[in-house]
Order: sequence, then structure tokens, then C-alpha cells
Amino acid sequence: MRNDQQLLTWLPRLRRYARALVNDRDDADDLVQDTLERAWAKSGLWGGVADMRAWLFSIMHNLHVDGVRRPRLHTVTMDDDTPEVPVAARQGERLAVLDLQAALDLLPVQQKEVLLLVALEDMAYADVAQALGIPIGTVMSRLSRGRERLRGLMEGRAEPVHLKVVK
Repeated sequence: MRNDQQLLTWLPRLRRYARALVNDRDDADDLVQDTLERAWAKSGLWGGVADMRAWLFSIMHNLHVDGVRRPRLHTVTMDDDTPEVPVAARQGERLAVLDLQAALDLLPVQQKEVLLLVALEDMAYADVAQALGIPIGTVMSRLSRGRERLRGLMEGRAEPVHLKVVK
């Protein structure tokens, strides 16, 4: 498979991860476009890339971190022609997804990134470590703390409950 075709095979997963990471379709599409643009500009390095997926997610991670650090003005487009969103028949499922997204948004960025790469993208810990440029032990630690915090938030606790040893 040619490298440019290999690059395009990862497009759906890049888009899915970006949407989960930034929680905005337009911003996610911009992040994917910036990632592909950066990867294409560095196409001379493709021969030395052992794992295209990890390399692309690494580029996306770095672009996202740069974007978070950069102050940004959020705007809302308002017009009278915007159609109303129809209500889905399965409102309970939709509410659960919204609750999960809200809880994910409350996680620290480092935990959220690791959690999404492992759970959503099904990446191995070593691949996550490579993509984010952190040790594998840090991946496991952030994943554990992120899962516990997410569980606590989904159960309505502000902070995770830690077991106390009773003597």
C-alpha cells in the first residue's frame, strides 16, 4: 500500500478521536485537516515511520496541545434559518451519552487523551505512550486515574471515593 493511501486509511479514526477530544464537530474537522496537512508536509519522513497510526495521533496530540495553550475566542453562529434539531425517540440513551461527554469534559486533558486513545481508538499502551511522547507507566497511571474519576463523575460523585483502611 502506498503511503498516501495508508495515510487516508486512518482518516475515520482520526476524525472519531478528534470529535471525542474537542467535543465540537467543526473544531474536530479542523484538527483532522491540520493533522493531515502537517503529515503531508512531512511526507519525506514517511519512509522512516514504522507505525503510521501512532505517528498521526502524535501529530494530532501535539496540534491539540498547542491549540489548548493558545487563547481562543469562542463564537456561536446565530441565524433565523437554522432548523431545530429533531428529538430522538431514544432520549434516555442520548442523555446517557451527553452525561458521558460532560463527564469526559471534566477530566484533565492528559487523562482524557489517554482514556480516549485506549478506550475509543483501542490503542495499545505502548502505542499511546509513543503517540503522546510519555512513558508507558505514565499512560497506565493516567488511564487508571481517569477511569476512576470518570466512574465517580458518572455516579454523581464530584471526586472518586478512595477506600480507607480501618484498623
